[in-house]
Amino acid sequence: MTTEYTSRGDPARSLALLWRTGERSSRKGKPDLSVDRIVRAAIEVADAEGLAALSMRKVAERLGVGTMSLYTYVPGKAELVDVMLDTVYGELPRPEDLPADVAGSWRARLELIARDYRVLYHRHPWMLQVGTSRPPLGPNVTAVYDYTLRAVDGIGLDDTEMDAVVTLLTGFVNGAVRGAVEAEQVERLTGMTDEQWWWAHAPFLSKVLDPGRYPTAARVGAAAGEAHNAAFDPEHAFAFGLARVLDGVEVFVRSRSASGPS
Repeated sequence: MTTEYTSRGDPARSLALLWRTGERSSRKGKPDLSVDRIVRAAIEVADAEGLAALSMRKVAERLGVGTMSLYTYVPGKAELVDVMLDTVYGELPRPEDLPADVAGSWRARLELIARDYRVLYHRHPWMLQVGTSRPPLGPNVTAVYDYTLRAVDGIGLDDTEMDAVVTLLTGFVNGAVRGAVEAEQVERLTGMTDEQWWWAHAPFLSKVLDPGRYPTAARVGAAAGEAHNAAFDPEHAFAFGLARVLDGVEVFVRSRSASGPS
């Protein structure tokens, strides 16, 4: 469930913070604070405890300073979340030199980007708790957007269509990883693996699930359960879904090429 939204803070102060245009130096005699140190500490808190646990007080405790000292550098939690998100987006790889089989294929480039996003979300699962319909307009978010757009530049799409493809891809990854993270959290909270959960329910289901009444569900459910040893396999779901998303984009690209210039 989304617990925070980006771009809720004061626009001028948020943008100045994101682009570091008005950062103050540490005051003499005070601990060596900076926006970067504060943001890194906040990311560590969110990584360890989740976004709901994040507060200016917890960040200050992690840095060993008083809470009020943080406000010299960061106006508040809303702006802090913006900079946290922009900062972790800076961890996404943006290689200039790609292998030939990737560099020459927009599909391979998009698949690589999708998988890099997936790794980032698993590294920082709190990102999934941030609503980004109004994204933080920081340097890393902007650079990642530019890099991803270049994967589909020059393949026959107009600018609006390029943006739509990027939105489709990143939206799919967000949803797919959300399911995987939830599966990991359930296992941790219950102490039961998916396979253990499946076999715990199997004896009861075999008594009540009448194949004559639910023939398709019984057949397909049994096949999927046997294949995955669980009701859901995040890795299979991601790979299958990503391939279908790219299939759809490929059909669209071909249709644009066939129709010629508008």
